[in-house]
Amino acid sequence: MRALALLVFFAAGGYLNAASYRILERIPIGSEGSWDYLTVDSEGHRLFVSHGTHVAVVDLKTGRKTADIPDTPGVHGVALAPALQKGFISCGQANHVQVFDYRTLKPLDRIATGQNPDSIIFDPSSGRLFTFNGRSKDSTVIDPASGKVLATVPLGGKPEFSVVDGHGKLWVNIEDTSEIVEMNTAKATVTRRYPLTGCEEPSGLALDPKRLRLFSVCGNSVMVVSDIASGKVIAKLPIGEGSDGVAFDPARSLAFSSNGSGTFTVVAEAGAGYRVAATVPTERGARTITLDPDSHRLYSPTARFGPVPAATEQQPHPRPIALPDSFHLLVIGE
Repeated sequence: MRALALLVFFAAGGYLNAASYRILERIPIGSEGSWDYLTVDSEGHRLFVSHGTHVAVVDLKTGRKTADIPDTPGVHGVALAPALQKGFISCGQANHVQVFDYRTLKPLDRIATGQNPDSIIFDPSSGRLFTFNGRSKDSTVIDPASGKVLATVPLGGKPEFSVVDGHGKLWVNIEDTSEIVEMNTAKATVTRRYPLTGCEEPSGLALDPKRLRLFSVCGNSVMVVSDIASGKVIAKLPIGEGSDGVAFDPARSLAFSSNGSGTFTVVAEAGAGYRVAATVPTERGARTITLDPDSHRLYSPTARFGPVPAATEQQPHPRPIALPDSFHLLVIGE
């Protein structure tokens, strides 16, 4: 009986920890513009935050904005290659990647891509850089050392977020077909695709590298967990509305969905499956997220909003407008 009680205690430990997540602080960033992905630089203890036409850089030790990378129109994401002393920014409105110096943050080069580059990721296994281009529905494969485009890979749909395993494989959500596409990074080829049953318009994506599971957040307010080996959805969980980002903490086996409606969903393992372990209040607009694996803290950007504008023929469903200079980061943790 004692052994059973201990087993229940440890099994519930993840849920007890999940319930303790909350907003720890707010980091002011300021300026204007929309926002998208965030990228943690574990080596440099920095956080890169996309924001309209520039990228804000935050010191993770002090929690303060320390720099800004300008002239990145329609910025979506940032990828880093510290060994090459380079960083890369996908500029969706300009159809190029902005290359910058990893140490000084000064611009180095621009590399043309497909139309509307969105997610961008560096794969250490192949040493290649991949952009996923929403409008042209393909991936631009780049040699980051030389800046040369090596290939353009058709994806058969509009790509969203991507992840790599560091061993030669890459996965990307396909929004308009509700699929996962798998790529061989060394060969720059699509090797497989499988449907995300029950998921509409998948956007954010995270990887559990130990159990080889993918977590996709979907436009119909669910998170689906798919098994890479079988290519099947093994769990579908309710989350808040407007999620565009998901993170996974491998040390704690917890997945986190940032919901633009103003909540934060924590998903934990439950035997062979998964369950919602906690729903945490955040702020409206906090729809993307990233994890600092060293501190286990999570970061989600948002702003304060004014009233919703009146509907017009051109904009029948207007969104509230972010107030000037109100952009900030939520720091979430235990």
